[in-house]
Amino acid sequence: MPDVDAKMPNVRTTVRIDDALYRRVKERAAREGRTVASVLEDAVRLGIDTGDGVQPADFTVPTGGSGGLVPGVDIGSNAAIRELLDEATALDRLR
Repeated sequence: MPDVDAKMPNVRTTVRIDDALYRRVKERAAREGRTVASVLEDAVRLGIDTGDGVQPADFTVPTGGSGGLVPGVDIGSNAAIRELLDEATALDRLR
């Protein structure tokens, strides 16, 4: 892995990852005596460095139910979908 310049500023951000994946990252960090952040940084670097020119595989999203799309949600907008998911999560907590 290429060395990162020590003077390069860090950016703080929030990402959402699967709980099971986070546990794996946390276990690796503990095993290697590293921070979770450093394990994630290396994984991102590796993914970016080896991902040049690689096309994602085609996949099919399984569907179920009969509800269809929620009126007014633009499925082409990540922000609109994320907002809808956040609202659904909040509603589930109230039940």
